[in-house]
Amino acid sequence: MSDLTRLSAAEQSALLGSREISSVELTKAHLDRIAETDDDLGAFLHVSDDALTIADEVDAARSGGVSLNPLAGIPVAVKDVLCTLDMPSTAGSKILEGWVPPYDATPVARLRAARMPILGKTNMDEFAMGSSTEHSAYGITRNSWDRTRIPGGSGGGSASAVGAFQASLALGSDTGGSIRQPAAFTGTVGMKPTYGGVSRYGAIALASSLDQVGPVTRTVLDAGLLHDIIGGYDHHDSTSISDEWPSFADAARRGARGDSLKGLRVGVVKELDQPGFQPGVTARFHETLAMLSAEGAEIVDVTAPNFEYAVAAYYLILTAEASSNLAKFDSVRFGLRVTPSGNPTVEDVMSATREVGFGAEAKRRIILGTYALSAGYYDAYYGSAQKVRTLIQRDFAAAFAQVDVLVSPTAPTTAWTLGEKLDDPLAMWLSDITTIPVNMAGIPGISIPIGLADEDQLPVGLQIMAPAREDARLYEVAAAIEALLDAKRGSTFSALTPAYTGGAN
Repeated sequence: MSDLTRLSAAEQSALLGSREISSVELTKAHLDRIAETDDDLGAFLHVSDDALTIADEVDAARSGGVSLNPLAGIPVAVKDVLCTLDMPSTAGSKILEGWVPPYDATPVARLRAARMPILGKTNMDEFAMGSSTEHSAYGITRNSWDRTRIPGGSGGGSASAVGAFQASLALGSDTGGSIRQPAAFTGTVGMKPTYGGVSRYGAIALASSLDQVGPVTRTVLDAGLLHDIIGGYDHHDSTSISDEWPSFADAARRGARGDSLKGLRVGVVKELDQPGFQPGVTARFHETLAMLSAEGAEIVDVTAPNFEYAVAAYYLILTAEASSNLAKFDSVRFGLRVTPSGNPTVEDVMSATREVGFGAEAKRRIILGTYALSAGYYDAYYGSAQKVRTLIQRDFAAAFAQVDVLVSPTAPTTAWTLGEKLDDPLAMWLSDITTIPVNMAGIPGISIPIGLADEDQLPVGLQIMAPAREDARLYEVAAAIEALLDAKRGSTFSALTPAYTGGAN
């Protein structure tokens, strides 16, 4: 494996800027890494044919003295939920097999504007419905730490690609934890921005009031650098926030310099730190709290009594919105079309197409959502869930009146074995118990790796949460914690990642 692929994006940027390496050299190293490992890992659904061409153009521009973005020339992977006009965009579903959109999603367009070669599209649970990346129509993705384990979901492809050094940067989407939970399981950094902070235009929708695009990286600074590119107002997205956002990379640099933790009020949410969590997860979490206290942070216990209803309310809202969003896949306008024999009607074609095109998990959630929205049940289910959502938002508001940030384990366990929860959808859904409240409230949340669980030597993630629009605060705090942990262990967490070669771990 090339040493270039093990560098952070910030380190790669410095080498590109000093002309010590070229973008072509860097991009080729990552493409070679994908070719070496992905037959076994399954992180990518499609690898771009144009990445080296873009890299060559960047090198020529840099040689010509053109002013470039710090990440120009650094290759990036993109979750297959985002539309790309030069590659298939399937959202992991057979119903969109081979579909090439006529436009780029706004975050993708901003990557291109920054002159970042796109390596390809990463695997995901179908329409982001899942927590393990086992529900893709195109095969499973394996965890970059242990190929017998799931990488989390729905964005396991992006997280595993970053964890396996196939890319230093990737885009994901987070509806109930689909960036943060895979980050925790693969020892990477995953950021779910404030709702509306990154445009959803061109992101194939699951639940429109919950979905948010964000970065997946190996360091907090890298996440800030990527967030600076993809974030900001977009008139194409009616939910986009028109705020002037500070530089998230600068916030991360401030945090890494020290002193950001002294006097910081850190809230521990009682409902997100349960006795039933895996012992190794709980141990790393409380060790991190002790470290923060030793650095001068004030640890405050807070309660959010309505969080216990978050999972139930979330799956009513999500399935209802999914039922509505996925209704457009009707075999008429685009995507797969299955025509039964005889003289089928449009309804016959639509039924046959959806039977073949949607997987079991997508069908399950569509049926649940359609029921929740049906006459006579709307107020009892969807309406009641929205009321619970308001109560969760109030719990967060009360908590943030007492503290600067909230923390919890990112997930109650480490990555489980492939197939372990496939026959138990409720157990799968409960794996997002700590991440779901963030999406329900629309606030930002970040997951950073804090060590390995004693039982299985698999990564454990710390989730940090802040009020809406305070994404920069998260970057500053997360970078400060990351710097402390790196100093404690004598190396970056990325250096601990097994050198995945596609063979047995």
